[in-house]
Amino acid sequence: QVQLVESEGGLVQAGGSLRLSCAASGRTFSTYAMGWFRQAPGKEREVVAAISWSGGSTYYADSVKGRFTISRDNAKNTVYLQMNSLKPEDTAVYYCAASSTVVAAAPALNKYDYWGQGTQVTVSS
Repeated sequence: QVQLVESEGGLVQAGGSLRLSCAASGRTFSTYAMGWFRQAPGKEREVVAAISWSGGSTYYADSVKGRFTISRDNAKNTVYLQMNSLKPEDTAVYYCAASSTVVAAAPALNKYDYWGQGTQVTVSS
């Protein structure tokens, strides 16, 4: 069993930056692929970024490429999402997720079996 706890999100102006972190319990964190997803009101949950177990490979949604960076520190059981040049359309609840079945950076929601509680990110124009 893995428990995921996201850091607090927040309100930021367009063009600003915010870093989310997600702390995982359990000794097998380093064997899990991790992902960040988001869900805006009235929309389906979508992938933002994913990272392999080692951190050696990553995946980004087209909408965040060049602006967001996913990383992980296996010694600290933590995955991060650095968000720069934020836009109002980035406003959503952000979730981190862990996959016990894949080790590569996986963009598909159904590959993830553990989810955090979500944290609100609001970008004002």
